[in-house]
Amino acid sequence: MDSSPSAWFIEAAAAEPDGDEAGSAFDRLHRAFIAARAALGLALVAAQLIAHALTATLATRTLGLSAVYAAEALLLWALPPLRRGVTARSLARVSHLHWWSLIGIDLLLFGALHSLDASSVNYGALFVMPVLTAGVLCPRLLALATAAMATLALLVPELWSLLTNDVGSLRFTQVGLVGGGLFAVALLTSELAGRLAREERAARGSLAMARQQEQLSRLVIDEMQAGVLVVDRRGRVRAANPAAGKLLGEAQPLSLRGRAAWQPLVAAVERAFAEGAWPENGGDVVLLLPGGVSRSLRLRLRFTRRREQQGGEELCVLLLEDNRELLARSRQEKLAAMGRVSAGIAHEIRNPLAAIAQANALLSEDLVGSRNEQLTQMIGSNVQRLKRLVDDVMEVAPGVGPTSQPLDAAQLLRDVVEDWVRINGLAGSGRFVLQPLPADAMVLFEPEHLRRVLVNLLDNALRHASQGEGAIQLSLDAAADDPGALELVVYSAAAAIAPEIERHLFEPFFSTRSRGSGLGLYICRELCERHNGRIEYRRRRTEPEGNEFCVLMRRFHQA
Repeated sequence: MDSSPSAWFIEAAAAEPDGDEAGSAFDRLHRAFIAARAALGLALVAAQLIAHALTATLATRTLGLSAVYAAEALLLWALPPLRRGVTARSLARVSHLHWWSLIGIDLLLFGALHSLDASSVNYGALFVMPVLTAGVLCPRLLALATAAMATLALLVPELWSLLTNDVGSLRFTQVGLVGGGLFAVALLTSELAGRLAREERAARGSLAMARQQEQLSRLVIDEMQAGVLVVDRRGRVRAANPAAGKLLGEAQPLSLRGRAAWQPLVAAVERAFAEGAWPENGGDVVLLLPGGVSRSLRLRLRFTRRREQQGGEELCVLLLEDNRELLARSRQEKLAAMGRVSAGIAHEIRNPLAAIAQANALLSEDLVGSRNEQLTQMIGSNVQRLKRLVDDVMEVAPGVGPTSQPLDAAQLLRDVVEDWVRINGLAGSGRFVLQPLPADAMVLFEPEHLRRVLVNLLDNALRHASQGEGAIQLSLDAAADDPGALELVVYSAAAAIAPEIERHLFEPFFSTRSRGSGLGLYICRELCERHNGRIEYRRRRTEPEGNEFCVLMRRFHQA
């Protein structure tokens, strides 16, 4: 492939996004040569006038040619519309008008000046301009062709003079040396321009790669859950991701100084800059944000330059994490580990428990009517309780895949409510109210799992609700913030749940009842998440006030 600068300009101009940059580089070079030609034209006219003033003779032909060249060069420089559409592709063809307006006219006029001028002025040096222009802006072959045309323009008049006037060959030899120099200028200029073009292309490739890497880094940093701040010694924030603004209570923090709430953070950064070190695992700072919100942050610091390194500005990278989220993640990891252990233990308990139940059933047959029959009943009751506990643990054991399927949630709710109301003796009491159900209620869930979630929530509501009418309500409707989901709400008219209890509602083995297993709401959450849903608690502030447990279920859309 041709490695000349024009070839590279043509190739780069066709590519995106570097084509615009390559085109702008070509335009700058093109304008520079146009300005140089305009200056050269004025210099030629000035030289003719000075020669006339000194010799009192006027070379009309050379002055006229110089004036024509100067006028063309000035017009091309002063009027941008005349050079509109000039590209590296157009200058790569001798047949194109743009090549003639920039290089061809130079060759013709300079050749005419050299041929017509009878004085001792050497116009051959002017040919350096078109050869230099072609060497930079045109392909190498065309640059050499330009040098050849310039050499012929120099040689033809001298050859004619040699043949007609029998002039010595010294001037002819000098012209030949000038032509050789033009070829050397064309080759060297083309080679240097090509090398600069290759280096510029490599630099642009490196710059594009650096920009891409910067964009990727920015995307990663913006998506990080931890806050990231880059600050200098004066406390100015050079960069920050959205998580950092959320933790600090400001969307785009510009400086850490000047905020009383951030003073502990500033003190930690100043101490780290002064000591040049910070604990590897980080340290805790407590910020008192506006509104009386106290926030404990885990702070980790990293420096872009160490004390022993010279040069460059020292910046500090702050990694901020909310200690509440750290504790929540730690608690989730512990719960996951405990779930795996519990599943293993439950599996080991199941077999001996079945043996105890079978032995107790055989024993109870022999003790019918005796005083020990009550003991066998106690054994059977506790065996059933342990069996339910084992089943609950195994239900949410890790590794059990989801079995979601299309399900008419409205119909399942009607069936479950009918059985639940009859079993709990609520028929006709008015204490339970089933709100109107939507016609389109197809969701992705497992029927038995949804039945279990619903019964668990209704039992909790029955346990804590007041005795008045409408104290327990069940509704199913489209989710307000998610059109692709249905929201199942179980309401109970009861006192608000205390904050110290609310934060542990969905944790396993947490219960406010002495005989409760503490697995009910935990199982509900695990089953909902298994089917890409979720469950949450909220306090209804509007009348009638009460507690609500909301289950979000994904809608099923037929293809």
